[in-house]
Amino acid sequence: MIRLRDVTCSYDGTPVLEHVDLHVAPGSLTGVVGPSGSGKTSLLRTLLGSMRPVEGAVVRRPDTRVAYVPQVETVSWSFPVTVAECVLMSRTTGRRLPWASKAERVEVADVLDRLDIGELADRHIRALSGGQQQRVFLARALFAKPDLLLLDEPTSGVDVATRHDVLHLLADLNEGGLAILLTTHDLNGMAAHLPQIVCLNRRVIAAGTPQEVLRPDVLEATYGAPMQVLEHGGMPVVVDVPLADVVPLRKTS
Repeated sequence: MIRLRDVTCSYDGTPVLEHVDLHVAPGSLTGVVGPSGSGKTSLLRTLLGSMRPVEGAVVRRPDTRVAYVPQVETVSWSFPVTVAECVLMSRTTGRRLPWASKAERVEVADVLDRLDIGELADRHIRALSGGQQQRVFLARALFAKPDLLLLDEPTSGVDVATRHDVLHLLADLNEGGLAILLTTHDLNGMAAHLPQIVCLNRRVIAAGTPQEVLRPDVLEATYGAPMQVLEHGGMPVVVDVPLADVVPLRKTS
């Protein structure tokens, strides 16, 4: 669907991605993990086409439609629109009239119902919970009928119950054939439950299944700090290494 070949990107001459090779396959579900400043958002922008590499190439399958869901913290939730209007605003091409057609209103209702927020259509976006806000921007993305959905930290700032709801919702969308690539800081809540993981710190440190990637050596190379990996229910669980195991304790007299 999209392939990055030896891609390097930079801001003002400072590299944010270096020699990245990445393949996004149709129907895939992939999580990208890494510390703050590791280039995760830049990777999404490169896949989206809004950031051009200074080296390497981005190869995209013809007619591939890509939609993007930003972090909810970056959105101006005071903008005076309803949920339905917010979703409609995502369609900027192929419209002959400045207002929504009857067919488009039916489409909006269908996508909101699909995400279990149909009853919120006429509610102002500022009156939503964090989980509802995330679903609204998922609805905006799905309204564009994408082949690939990119999400930047979709569980940032939400509670555990909402995180599980988002994870199950994305799994359902993926089972329907939608390819999904998301960034996350949540190694245990999200990454350990995704079928494919990419560890990124300006370059790709490792890529594979959680069992293949969530290993102490890979995580230390990614985050620059030692981590332990335990197993619970057949899944890897990442925990910090106790400080006493990292720095020898000073002897006292």
